[in-house]
Amino acid sequence: MTAEAPSSTRAEIGVIGGTGLYSFLVDPTEVAVETPYGEPSDRLVVGEIGGRRVAFVPRHGHDHRHPPHQVNYRANLWALRSLGVRQVLGPCAVGSLQPRFGPGSLVVPDQLVDRTIGRAQTFYDAGGPVHVSFADPYCHVGRSAAVRAASDGGWEPVDGGTMVVIEGPRFSTRAESQWYAAQGWSLVNMTGHPEAVLARELALCYTSIALVTDVDAGLVEGDGVSQDEVFATFASHVDRLRDLLYAIVPSLPTERTCPCGHALDGVELPIELPE
Repeated sequence: MTAEAPSSTRAEIGVIGGTGLYSFLVDPTEVAVETPYGEPSDRLVVGEIGGRRVAFVPRHGHDHRHPPHQVNYRANLWALRSLGVRQVLGPCAVGSLQPRFGPGSLVVPDQLVDRTIGRAQTFYDAGGPVHVSFADPYCHVGRSAAVRAASDGGWEPVDGGTMVVIEGPRFSTRAESQWYAAQGWSLVNMTGHPEAVLARELALCYTSIALVTDVDAGLVEGDGVSQDEVFATFASHVDRLRDLLYAIVPSLPTERTCPCGHALDGVELPIELPE
């Protein structure tokens, strides 16, 4: 598949599944999408939820073969836009930097801090500068929809918070955790950047939905965070998280009025974006 998908595989909303969320749609159509940035994490699938066309890609692949520092974020976002997607939901597993957010908490962050190194984080690395506004990394309309759906679904969502994104794949040291917490940041994660900024560079709406799987190493006594702990906690909540995403999707607006779609207005792009 090249620049534009046929109507049977077009979608308006994208979901990028995080750790433990490797499948999402019922009876979907599988779609292979070629991008200038290589292959997406896995084949995309397209289906319908509440009358809305949805494209899904597992961030780490269906078998979790891509660690966070090796995910092809550019290909994933480019592929979604190629299918017609303009609004993206990005569920993810996170560690808590504040003791009041325990495992099982749901946070819809409104800010991001990038502590990654060496990741490709722009589509516009040749042919002239393209500077996009990123003061507010997440779509305020998508965030509101997520918080409202979570509240209606019996969660007690945390509306807002700062997510610091680290390179990984290792977890933080105690000193790093304590430093992040001392800044007043709420969450630590390994995949939120460059995913959010790449969405903005494609003029997509992007909403992060963070499920707390652990309290980060520097905040509690003991051996620190383990991979088994993270995977087990996410797995115990994945059905409920999937139900939440099913509720959010039909509540997203059919016509965008937020600033996200105008992120590239007045900017001369060195490449042609897929329609």
